[in-house]
Amino acid sequence: QVQLVQSAGGLVQAGGSLRLSCATSGSIFDFNAMGWFRQTPEKERELVVTISRSGSDTSATDSVKGRFTISRDIAKNTLYLQMNSLKPEDTAMYYCAACAGYVCYEVGNYDYWGQGTQVTVSS
Repeated sequence: QVQLVQSAGGLVQAGGSLRLSCATSGSIFDFNAMGWFRQTPEKERELVVTISRSGSDTSATDSVKGRFTISRDIAKNTLYLQMNSLKPEDTAMYYCAACAGYVCYEVGNYDYWGQGTQVTVSS
């Protein structure tokens, strides 16, 4: 059974940085894509940034472009999300996820999910 285990989040001031990690129980190459998503009580879960199986393609939502970076450590089977220049509106529960299928564009395409990590950005 695939497991995705996320690191703890935290509280950070606006303008600060935070890095999240997500360790997979298997190989990163078992999936066609992996990504980070976030959700607040007021909004549905949204895609933040994804990375393809090859690692050559990434896609980020406009609000985080230039601030958030997705990366991975193949040897550790771990996915990362580096978040810089954080804003209060980035406050959310963050989830890592993996897509085993051939279509990995939307939340519903992702098959496996981490437990979620709270990120709170204070103003």
